[in-house]
Amino acid sequence: MDDGLYDEIPRLHAAGIPFVLAIVTAVRGSTPQDAGARMLVTDSGLHAGTVGGGRIEAAALVHAREMLDRRTATSTVEWNLQRDIGMTCGGVMHLYFELHSRSAWTIVIFGAGHVVQALLPVLAPLPCRIQCYDPRTEWLARLPTATNVQLIELPAPADAVADLPADAFVLLITQGHATDLPILQRCLETRNFPYLGVIGSQSKRATLERDLRAAGLPPEKQSAFECPIGLRIGSNHPHEIALSIAAGLLAARDRLRTSADDQSPA
Repeated sequence: MDDGLYDEIPRLHAAGIPFVLAIVTAVRGSTPQDAGARMLVTDSGLHAGTVGGGRIEAAALVHAREMLDRRTATSTVEWNLQRDIGMTCGGVMHLYFELHSRSAWTIVIFGAGHVVQALLPVLAPLPCRIQCYDPRTEWLARLPTATNVQLIELPAPADAVADLPADAFVLLITQGHATDLPILQRCLETRNFPYLGVIGSQSKRATLERDLRAAGLPPEKQSAFECPIGLRIGSNHPHEIALSIAAGLLAARDRLRTSADDQSPA
């Protein structure tokens, strides 16, 4: 059965939309669908597929939405269609429900230059959602396209900071210090992202801290960012820098997830 449903799963993951996958695992007697029928359910209702339509599907939608509300991981049901659902056919259907609730890893990149041109092809195949901001049409046009990549032309990229997801990993890889600084300052003044990094050297970091201090940011904010970013590997070739940055992002993501798991109640 090739109904395109499984093509929707990575799209929902990339968009960070929780959903329930419902599968008919077995049937007996007269039923509106065979074993193997499936559907995807989001908070908005039926997203793709079907488990039979009518009353059986309505009941399955209710069950899936309850799982979304309660964050129930998995569930199985056995429904006699006449007794439990009120249908005239007298068959029995077994369904398995599975919740997919992890939000997509959101990466926001300011800049579309040579390093970003090399970085996006590395990040795009990962289970993440990428937003890339730059005021230059021609540079954005050179970037690869993917279902989980959003390319946004914005004359003043710092204006995007207020609307970024709270859990975004934010990278500043613009044309240089003059264009990185206003975005960095806006991030530090108004937001608290789990990861905030600026491409550059230790001397660039010192310059950024000096300018943030001159702008009146409190001491704890003046250094609350990563610079340099990436692992200390490779050369200054854009593709090697890109690999270094991607590896550093993965390391930071995994540290945060491990920390969150350690703090979760048993």
